[in-house]
Amino acid sequence: MIQIYDTTLRDGTQREGISLSCEDKLRIARRLDELGVTFIEGGWPGSNPKDAEFFERARDLPWKHARIAAFGSTCRVGGGPEDDANIRALLDAGTPACTVVGKTWTLHVTEVLRTTFDENLRIIEKSLAYLRAQGRRVIYDAEHFFDGWRADPAYALETLRAAVRGGAETLVLCDTNGGSLPWQIGETVAKVKAALGHPLGVHCHNDSECAVANSLAAVHAGAVQVQGTINGYGERCGNANLCSIIPALELKADARCLPDGKLSELYEVSHFVAEVANLAPDEHLAYVGRSAFAHKGGIHVAAMRRSATSYQHVDPEKVGNAMRVVVSELSGRGNLLSKAEEYGIAPDSIADVGAVLNEIKALESKGFAFEAAEASVAMLMRRQQPGHRAPFELVDFLVNVEHRTGRGIFSEAMVKVRVGEEVLHTAAEGNGPVDALTAALQKALVAHYPQVEELHLSDYKVRILDGQHGTAAITRVLIDMQKGPRRWSTVGASQNIIEASWIALVDAVEYGLALA
Repeated sequence: MIQIYDTTLRDGTQREGISLSCEDKLRIARRLDELGVTFIEGGWPGSNPKDAEFFERARDLPWKHARIAAFGSTCRVGGGPEDDANIRALLDAGTPACTVVGKTWTLHVTEVLRTTFDENLRIIEKSLAYLRAQGRRVIYDAEHFFDGWRADPAYALETLRAAVRGGAETLVLCDTNGGSLPWQIGETVAKVKAALGHPLGVHCHNDSECAVANSLAAVHAGAVQVQGTINGYGERCGNANLCSIIPALELKADARCLPDGKLSELYEVSHFVAEVANLAPDEHLAYVGRSAFAHKGGIHVAAMRRSATSYQHVDPEKVGNAMRVVVSELSGRGNLLSKAEEYGIAPDSIADVGAVLNEIKALESKGFAFEAAEASVAMLMRRQQPGHRAPFELVDFLVNVEHRTGRGIFSEAMVKVRVGEEVLHTAAEGNGPVDALTAALQKALVAHYPQVEELHLSDYKVRILDGQHGTAAITRVLIDMQKGPRRWSTVGASQNIIEASWIALVDAVEYGLALA
């Protein structure tokens, strides 16, 4: 059993651009507890009122799996823990566990603390012993341990022995600067384990893009606790990403980290924390990114249709994710067949899959992009089904954008469409030309298709593809349409932004009518 020590609420919040309220921290802590991590580090109670409030409120909450830990440093040089404000704040936090950080690297002892080696050993031992005497579980974070080990391994070990004498239940070796490599971590952890025979943990930063690998190397060498953050949030380049470490250990290293059945919640937890932190999820993260199991290359998808393990290292459902097929100019027939099945279209009902594939490749060469517009792909396939008949056909449209005295900017659209043998001619106003077009089209169709009133344009994005051509540049438009909780995306491209918008709008409305 590997202990998962989550420090998202403390180390994770040191990431530039993250600021969590006390309520945010409590929401994340409750979700981490439901996930089943061993420890949740709530913050540094002596550093700010928000963290002090968190611990005060956390004391009254029922925690199912996790132990809440407060973080702080050793007592001051020359003083004792009994009258040290930082140590007192740790006790006042009222947590069952306290994590204390101390100096390992001789450089930090002489240049940062500006004290002697013996005094540093004294404050480590005395601080931990005092907290243990007050009934706290004590975890010791050996700051800059691997730098300290490279500078003076004998003294680095002495700092750990002082922590053991003080009563530390776990010695956490920290790669605080994030500059170590996996083989260095593994070798050092093995030597420390052999020298001390005491439970070890690891705390890695990602400045060399090795934090996950370093953490796994430490476990392989004997560490029993891993400290990290959800999504790898943290100062500078971040901390070790628990969303990669946990599944790697459980699915590949035959190690247990979470209670039974909880690993499948990891995708949801990753996105929940990103949402609360008001950050866009990194959809390319291993295991929990939406693209982690997305397949785009035609050869890959063809192989995947024969064996799901051919291009997937784990079953995505084990971490709560899902396999996806992406359609683009790189696609083969397998991509379209998979996408047809996903959208409930019988593959054998498509008259010519090759024709659809060729059309996608031709359109992408003209500026279309179907990766984020899967409803447009579905419509291309539906139009190849025998007997398919478009619900409407464009005859004309006209869009005006005017400035009128006393009214300001004003948009109006006229749409003329054919439904069956009937030509419908309507006009509507809107907040901009695309909104006016949408309103006019819906107004024209509602008599024949009442369900069109349930369709709502929920997002509209524009990208200029070749800016060096100025106003003659190709413009790509992405439209998101919504009906209740269901949402889909379509694409259009043209040198004329209104034409590009109309192409995407037609796909969006036709797809919505097909759903009905």
